[in-house]
This record gives sequence, C-alpha cells and structure tokens, in this order.
Amino acid sequence: MGAWIIDLDGVIWLAGEAIPGSAGAVERLRSSGTDIVFATNNAEPTRAELVQRLARVGITASDHEIVSSADAAASMLEPGSSALACGGAGLVEALTERGVTIRGKGPVDAVLVGMTRAFDYEMLSRASLAVRAGARLVGTNEDPTHPTPSGLLPGSGALVAAVATAAQTSPELAGKPHEPMVRLLRERAPKIGLVVGDRPATDGLLAKRLGCPFGLVLSGVISPGHGALDVEPDEEDSDLAALVRRRLGSSS
Repeated sequence: MGAWIIDLDGVIWLAGEAIPGSAGAVERLRSSGTDIVFATNNAEPTRAELVQRLARVGITASDHEIVSSADAAASMLEPGSSALACGGAGLVEALTERGVTIRGKGPVDAVLVGMTRAFDYEMLSRASLAVRAGARLVGTNEDPTHPTPSGLLPGSGALVAAVATAAQTSPELAGKPHEPMVRLLRERAPKIGLVVGDRPATDGLLAKRLGCPFGLVLSGVISPGHGALDVEPDEEDSDLAALVRRRLGSSS
C-alpha cells in the first residue's frame, strides 16, 4: 500500500514527550509490512539525535528512515559553495555532508536559517548583512510555531521571517511542503501510501504535492472541533494510534 510518511513533532512526540500509543502504532505498521519514513521540519537535531529520541519513546529507526528539512535545505546548495548556518547541529551536519563550507559571517553564497534556540540580535545582524551583500536566503521551513506540552512556541518560520524582514527579501524554502523535501521523499520512498501530520498547511499540502492521501492527527497544532482547514484531510483521527487502528483494525 506504499510507505507512510510520518511527521515527528505533534505526531510521535511533543517536545520529546511521547504521545501515547505512537510507538505501538509504528510497530503495528511495520508488522503489516508497511515501510515508514519519518519526515520532520525540525532542522535542529542531528540524525543520530533523532534516532536516539525515537529510541527513548520506544521506536527503533535507522538513518535511512529519517528525512529532515536540514537535508532538504542542504540539497539546494552545490558542493563547494559556502554558507552561514543560523541553526542547530542538524543543519551544520547536513551542510557538511553536502560538502558546503560553513563560515561565521559573510560574504557567503547562502544564508540558511533553521530552528535554533541560540537565535539573537547578533545572529540576525550577521545573517541579514550577508543576504544584503548578495547571499541567497534559504529557510529550512516556514512553520511559525513548534508544538510542546505547554503550548505553541516560536518555530523556524518565525526566525526565517525575522531575517527576511531585516534583509528586506523573500526566502527560498526547503522543507515540507516545498519541492526540495518533495524530491528527497520521492527518492527515499518511490511509492507513498499516506502522509501523516498535524499541520494541514504543511503536511496536507505535502501530501497533495506527492499525489497521495493526507491523514490528519489532532495531537499537535489542530484541536478537535476545528473549522475549515487549509487542506482538508482524507482521514482524521485523534492521534497516530487511532489512525492506525482505523487502517489496520482494532485487533492487536
């Protein structure tokens, strides 16, 4: 039936805290012969860190099963080019593996902005100056918020918007639902059966661009009783476990 593309934040966990039933749902999918690719717009952690976080919530995963917006952003640059990385270790890792030289300030070929809690006025200044000097501005994604158990916190999109505003330009975007991520997912899973996520404007539009159904879960940014959505889901459930039960039946 094709691979399932599954989001992490808001589907598997909230700020690293497991959403109940998510590990069991992944195990049921695998037992049914379904391939899984975890696709996240969070460019902050490295792949090894994501594998460890999955293990902590009871899910064993390989590097090959994880695609992040950091990978998508790095794919937009040519090996041998230079970049200012305004992001975490995951973005640095992806750029290094791509063969991109990372510099602390301009001039550079591109400025890449992703999720980082180290974002401050100095980083904003260096990034905007480099863009004004001619560097491309690439945002790992445009998600304005990041779901946590205590509520929605600023996401990568808020940081990208700050640099774009300071540099008076528009960013190129890499992660879900944009073409760089679409291309990577098609390479990783040529046949896709379902995209599962908590953001219709991100995961839902990704599903449309991949030409497959969208399964919305209400364990992240969208609450029960919501109104019209940016992209209407083909399926909707409270969480991943409920969605898997619907697809595979309630028996264990």
